[in-house]
Amino acid sequence: MAAPRRVLIVGNWKMNGSRQSKQELEAMVKGLNPAFSSVADIMVCPPAILLAELAGGAVSPIRFGGQDCHHNASGAHTGDISAEMLKESGADSVILGHSERRADHGEGDAIVHAKVKAAWRAGLLPIVCVGETLEQRDADEAAAVVARQVRQSIPEGATGENLVVAYEPIWAIGTGRTPTPEDVAQVHASIRHVLNERFGEEGEKIRILYGGSVKPENAKTLLAVANVDGALVGGASLKAEDFLGIAHAAL
Repeated sequence: MAAPRRVLIVGNWKMNGSRQSKQELEAMVKGLNPAFSSVADIMVCPPAILLAELAGGAVSPIRFGGQDCHHNASGAHTGDISAEMLKESGADSVILGHSERRADHGEGDAIVHAKVKAAWRAGLLPIVCVGETLEQRDADEAAAVVARQVRQSIPEGATGENLVVAYEPIWAIGTGRTPTPEDVAQVHASIRHVLNERFGEEGEKIRILYGGSVKPENAKTLLAVANVDGALVGGASLKAEDFLGIAHAAL
């Protein structure tokens, strides 16, 4: 019987935060239940300009990640950041294929696929985001769309140690709307099926996070859903009180 998957709570600050955000981070560290690290992991993904400063502070249970990376290690790519640069700045993970990157920057599955390889090359843990639009959900295509993204965005060689998948229904991000637990269970089951089909026993070890208007009020219910191994949190991760409320729902 496979060992239980360790819960992972990730805060995606997106294009928010400043140097003053260090105070919120310190409050998170101070307020985190000492029992948390025995059962779960917690991570913050700030804007790249803040990563080195925040990650370079005192040792804490909070890990750090980037929000994106280029698929090349270096070169003439103005404005981009490589996975190696993130690693050197203190990151040990990187979010890839977030719906906002896919929509705002035209990133398709092939680009995400290449970036996952780049993350592995640099020794980073990629958190690969997948999710459907409201139109796709209304057309009863959610499971098929997400399964296709999982198949095409993730290269061969994925394991429970080197990959995390995050399901974010696009229509729920920042809207205050969330799918029902049954809806979440259905899509997470579809993702698990694809992972098991492709990667065998390792597919069962890969963590699947839920994201999309996760709040302290609904976190416990969402984390209790089958195949939900944690949460990818947006706006609620900017305030220590809210983020800790979500994290402590894992206890």
